Amino acid sequence: MNLEEYNLKTLLLAAIKSEIDSGELYRTLASRVKNALLKDRLNFLAGEEDKHRAYLEAFYRQKFPDEEIEVPDKTPVPLPEVDPSEERLLSEIIEDAMNAELAAKDFYESLKNKVEDDESRRMLHILANMEQGHYDILAKELDNLKNFEDYDQYWPMMHAGP
Repeated sequence: MNLEEYNLKTLLLAAIKSEIDSGELYRTLASRVKNALLKDRLNFLAGEEDKHRAYLEAFYRQKFPDEEIEVPDKTPVPLPEVDPSEERLLSEIIEDAMNAELAAKDFYESLKNKVEDDESRRMLHILANMEQGHYDILAKELDNLKNFEDYDQYWPMMHAGP
C-alpha cells in the first residue's frame, strides 16, 4: 500500500473511519451469533475498535487542534471491506475480517513513517500489534467454526460451569 500520496490528516481520518466500520462489523456479527463465547469475543473486538477510534481522534485533535473531525463516508485509502450479509457463511465473513485486521496492521505500520515524534510512532506500533492480536483471536474462532460444524449453535447450560 503506497501511502506517500496521502497527507497525515487524510490518513488519520481514514484510520478513524476504518475503526468505526470494524466496530460496527463486530457488533453486527455479535448480534447474529448464538454461541456465547463467540458473541463475547466479537463484542470484545468491537470494544477494542472503539478504543482505537478514541485514541486516533485524540491524536487527530493533538495534530490538528483547529480542525473538526470529519470522517469520510468512504475512505480514500484502499483497505479491504467486509460484507457481513446474512446469506454469507460466518466463516467467510471471519476470513474477510482477518484480512482486514492484517491490512489495518500494515496500515498502522506504514503510518508510523508519516509522524515525526517517537510517542506517536510507539502508539501506532502498539495499534499495529493490537490489530495482529485481533487477527489471532479471529483465527482461533475460525478454527473452531471449521472444526465444529455446530459451534455457533446454542446449547442450554453450555456456559453454566460445574
